[in-house]
Amino acid sequence: MLDNLESSYDCSNAGEDLHRLKQELAELRGQGSEDAEAQERINRLENQISFIMNKCDINSGNS
Repeated sequence: MLDNLESSYDCSNAGEDLHRLKQELAELRGQGSEDAEAQERINRLENQISFIMNKCDINSGNS
Protein backbone atom coordinates (compact mmCIF):
# COMPACT_ATOMS: atom_id res chain seq x y z
CA MET A 1 0.00 0.00 0.00
CA LEU A 2 1.32 3.42 -0.88
CA ASP A 3 1.55 5.81 2.01
CA ASN A 4 0.62 9.02 0.31
CA LEU A 5 -1.10 9.67 -2.99
CA GLU A 6 -1.62 13.27 -3.99
CA SER A 7 -2.47 15.28 -7.05
CA SER A 8 1.28 15.58 -7.64
CA TYR A 9 1.62 11.78 -8.12
CA ASP A 10 4.24 10.93 -10.76
CA CYS A 11 2.59 8.76 -13.40
CA SER A 12 5.97 7.41 -14.50
CA ASN A 13 5.70 5.13 -11.44
CA ALA A 14 2.18 3.94 -12.30
CA GLY A 15 3.09 0.62 -13.93
CA GLU A 16 5.17 -0.60 -11.01
CA ASP A 17 2.84 0.85 -8.37
CA LEU A 18 -0.29 -0.65 -9.94
CA HIS A 19 1.36 -4.05 -10.21
CA ARG A 20 2.37 -3.98 -6.55
CA LEU A 21 -1.01 -2.69 -5.35
CA LYS A 22 -2.92 -5.28 -7.37
CA GLN A 23 -0.72 -8.08 -6.01
CA GLU A 24 -1.32 -6.89 -2.45
CA LEU A 25 -5.06 -6.67 -3.11
CA ALA A 26 -5.15 -10.20 -4.56
CA GLU A 27 -3.29 -11.55 -1.53
CA LEU A 28 -5.73 -9.89 0.87
CA ARG A 29 -8.74 -11.17 -1.04
CA GLY A 30 -7.18 -14.63 -1.22
CA GLN A 31 -6.89 -14.79 2.56
CA GLY A 32 -10.66 -14.54 2.78
CA SER A 33 -10.48 -12.42 5.90
CA GLU A 34 -13.67 -10.50 6.47
CA ASP A 35 -12.78 -8.50 9.56
CA ALA A 36 -13.14 -4.72 9.56
CA GLU A 37 -9.39 -4.07 9.39
CA ALA A 38 -8.92 -6.31 6.35
CA GLN A 39 -11.92 -4.74 4.62
CA GLU A 40 -10.52 -1.27 5.31
CA ARG A 41 -7.18 -2.26 3.74
CA ILE A 42 -8.97 -3.73 0.72
CA ASN A 43 -11.00 -0.53 0.28
CA ARG A 44 -7.90 1.62 0.57
CA LEU A 45 -6.03 -0.48 -2.01
CA GLU A 46 -8.97 -0.30 -4.40
CA ASN A 47 -9.11 3.47 -3.94
CA GLN A 48 -5.37 3.82 -4.59
CA ILE A 49 -5.62 1.72 -7.75
CA SER A 50 -8.57 3.81 -8.97
CA PHE A 51 -6.76 7.06 -8.16
CA ILE A 52 -3.66 6.08 -10.15
CA MET A 53 -5.69 4.79 -13.09
CA ASN A 54 -7.78 7.97 -13.21
CA LYS A 55 -4.89 10.37 -12.61
CA CYS A 56 -2.70 8.72 -15.23
CA ASP A 57 -5.56 8.05 -17.67
CA ILE A 58 -5.03 4.28 -17.69
CA ASN A 59 -7.78 2.14 -19.19
CA SER A 60 -8.72 -0.75 -16.90
CA GLY A 61 -8.75 -3.08 -19.90
CA ASN A 62 -5.00 -2.63 -20.25
CA SER A 63 -4.07 -3.64 -16.74
